[in-house]
Amino acid sequence: MTNGPAVAAVKRLEELGVPRRTIWRRCEPGGVWRRLLPGVVLLGNGEPTEEQRIEASLLLAREGSVLTGVPALRRYGLRNLPDIDDVHVLVPAERAITSTGFVHIERTRRLPAPLSRAGVPTAPVPRAVIDAARRTSDSDSVVAMMAEAVQERHCLPHALAVEIDERSRFDGRLLRALVPILGGAHSVAEADAWRLWKRSGLPEFQWNVKVFDAAGRFVAKPDGWCDEVGFAWEVDSRGYHAKGDHFRATLARNARYAAAGIVVLQTLPSRLRTEPDAVLHELRAAFHSAQRRPRPDVHLG
Repeated sequence: MTNGPAVAAVKRLEELGVPRRTIWRRCEPGGVWRRLLPGVVLLGNGEPTEEQRIEASLLLAREGSVLTGVPALRRYGLRNLPDIDDVHVLVPAERAITSTGFVHIERTRRLPAPLSRAGVPTAPVPRAVIDAARRTSDSDSVVAMMAEAVQERHCLPHALAVEIDERSRFDGRLLRALVPILGGAHSVAEADAWRLWKRSGLPEFQWNVKVFDAAGRFVAKPDGWCDEVGFAWEVDSRGYHAKGDHFRATLARNARYAAAGIVVLQTLPSRLRTEPDAVLHELRAAFHSAQRRPRPDVHLG
C-alpha cells in the first residue's frame, strides 16, 4: 500500500522473530526505525507519508476498521476539504480503543460496508462527508465539501440527507448546510444566492439548468434561472471571469443571452454577504424588468 519504508505492528515483528528489545532500540532517538503509534512502527526514520499514517492507524485499530472523513475523501479525489490533519478511523462500538497521536478513533454501531480504495477499507462518500462535516466548525467548508461531492457525482444529495438523518439527526447545522445543495446549488456562493432568493419572495428559481434558444442552440447554464419569465442570475467572481479565456467565455455567454432576449443579472459573490439588501433589490428589479417584456422563446434542456 505504501512506497518507501514499511509500517509494521510490533506484535507481527515479534512473530517474525524480532525481539522486542531490538525493536525498541531501533526506535530510540537517532535509531533506524520510528515509533508511530502504540504498537506500530515505521521501518525507517523519516517523517511518515499520509499513506503510512493511514496504514499505521488501521493497524492500531485492527481488522474491521474503516477509514472515513477527510483522508477517505481524498482517496475519492475530492479537493474542497476541511483542514483536518488527523486520520479518522471507524471501529466497532464494542472495541476498547481510543484516539492517540495522529489517529482519531470513533466507535460506532453503524459501521459502514467499506469500499476498497487502493487497498484501504474506505467509508462510502456520503458517510465520509458527514463524518468530516460533524468535525468541522466552518459552515462554508461544509457546504463546499458537500457541493463538490454532489457536483462531481460522487453521491446524490439525498444520500447525504439520509446520512445526516441516521448519524447526526440532532445536528441542525448540517441540515442547514445541505438545504441549498438539495435545491441545486453547486458552490458556497450559489448557496448564498439560493438563501437570498428564498428571502426575495420571487417565483421558483432553478439552479444550474441548461437553457436553449428556439432553434435548439445552447445559450447558457445560469447559476439561477426563473423559467416563468426567462430570467437568468449569474454569480460571477471577478477573479475567475475577468481573465483570459474565462473573460472571453463570459462575454460570449452574455452575447448569447442578449441574442436570445434573456434578461440577466450578474452579481459578485462577495456582495451576497457584504450587500445582501442591495443585491436583493437588484434581483427583484431585474426580475420585474424581465416580467414586463414578452417571455423569450427559450426552453430548458
